[in-house]
Amino acid sequence: MSLCLAAGAISAVLAVESFTLSWMHSIEKIRWEEDWRIESGALVLTEARIRGSGAGMEPPVGSVLKNGVWHYLPPLPPQTALRLSHSPHVAGYMLCTTTVCLPLADHLPGIDNNAVIEIRECPR
Repeated sequence: MSLCLAAGAISAVLAVESFTLSWMHSIEKIRWEEDWRIESGALVLTEARIRGSGAGMEPPVGSVLKNGVWHYLPPLPPQTALRLSHSPHVAGYMLCTTTVCLPLADHLPGIDNNAVIEIRECPR
């Protein structure tokens, strides 16, 4: 399985079956994380975490607090693609695999400062 990343004409392929996306809340500076896996042509969210709470960031109903981190599973159906905004006005997304964590934009060198990054399973 492979994960395709694209922002306009710039693209990359990662040979992974699962990955973690993380980002910092732009106001509260609290880290959010989501674990995803590729399954049957879709991206499936397997767990989400919030490393704290703040204004407008209350953990969802059913969240479990473990060592200061709220763990939960959002009721989100499998997604064919994720579309993420890349902006110079906020810290960028991080993409972690089993071997490395890098800023998502590092996988797409030369992307525009105001790009939309699309993540999906690569066609077979």
